[in-house]
Amino acid sequence: MHIAIEQSRQRERAGLWGPAARVLLGLSLLLGLAYPLAVTGVAQVLMPHAANGSLLLKDGKVVGSVLIGQDFHQPGEFWSRLSATADKPYNGIGSGGSNLGPSNPALKKAVAERIAALKAAGPLPAGPIPQDLVTASGSGLDPHISLAAALYQLPRVAAQRHVDPAKLRALIAAHTERSWFGDNARVNVLQLNMDLPR
Repeated sequence: MHIAIEQSRQRERAGLWGPAARVLLGLSLLLGLAYPLAVTGVAQVLMPHAANGSLLLKDGKVVGSVLIGQDFHQPGEFWSRLSATADKPYNGIGSGGSNLGPSNPALKKAVAERIAALKAAGPLPAGPIPQDLVTASGSGLDPHISLAAALYQLPRVAAQRHVDPAKLRALIAAHTERSWFGDNARVNVLQLNMDLPR
């Protein structure tokens, strides 16, 4: 009797493999192939620029993405936030902050080095240096700086490029993005540098 019951259970279990395999195959095709293709197709139709990485072109060549910062450090350029990504600055694969606290000596050293670099690039305006010019963002990839940080760099860039500061101020204003909530104005550094007078 016990053997017959066990054999019956084994036959029931064996009979479940077929439906289970069909469900696995069906869900794999639906969720692993059909759904991603449909989402990709809709994104390409409705928002192709964003779906392809929000890339910026200059003279027909890709120079970067609106979404990822770049390492600008020439005196005649607006500088981005510092990047704490692994291996190299603004490495999308190694995205992440430094996780250094305010009392950490390594953070103090990095801030001191950035202040020294800002001073070496040209005279600094009066007043405190905006925080986002001497610290990294949480992702290490931030493409924006605050409006205050852009205006802080304006005298240096104007002097290096021999451009009227009023012209640069208008360019910064044209590239200023305002948030829906509050007045958290920010400027995309890559877009701003691309439009600088040559």
